Amino acid sequence: MRILSVNVGRAVDAEWAGDLRRTAIDKRRAEGRVAVRENGLAGDERADTTNHGHRDQAVYAYAREDYDWWEPRMGRDLRDGRFGENLTTSGADLTGALLGERWRVGTAVLEVTYPRIPCVVFRNWLDERGWVKRFTEAGRTGAYFRVIQEGELGAGDEIEVLDRPADGVTIGESFRAYHGDGDLLRRILGLPGHSDKWDRVARRVLGSRTEATSS
Repeated sequence: MRILSVNVGRAVDAEWAGDLRRTAIDKRRAEGRVAVRENGLAGDERADTTNHGHRDQAVYAYAREDYDWWEPRMGRDLRDGRFGENLTTSGADLTGALLGERWRVGTAVLEVTYPRIPCVVFRNWLDERGWVKRFTEAGRTGAYFRVIQEGELGAGDEIEVLDRPADGVTIGESFRAYHGDGDLLRRILGLPGHSDKWDRVARRVLGSRTEATSS
């Protein structure tokens, strides 16, 4: 498993970018080594800090294999970074990655936290009809990470899995939990160190944090 491309982007004004009218979804390949900080990669910006500014969404990764799956279905080439990811990976099953799984990439350590939830900005950026539904049905979401140890990384770096929880929940399963699978959501809430974003999902899906953890 390795990193094919490290991608960063600046926030720009865009009329199609939802209510904010501003986005940094256009990520482009960064040359050389890139510093990894607690809030993300050096040189990368987030326009919508309300929905994308959480420390548990510091780094977003998408697999080249998933791009290869999408290309014939979308009828176009998809360059690394096209979905707005910071890290384009090769050989990594991101859908099967476990919440809480830790990777060493370069000198940084990252921890899997959350699936990508498609939004109107993502849809408008790609200009694909019915994109939110199609992306959701495919379930090839990529994965968000929090930064456990700051460092630096670059294209070509190997991905070393440092820790993989014995009884974890995969990114694919967590995406189903987000969309209403209460049993999976309760499992997530029982994981030590789970993102507090899941507590907010629980209030929506299950009604309350208390109810979610009572079974």
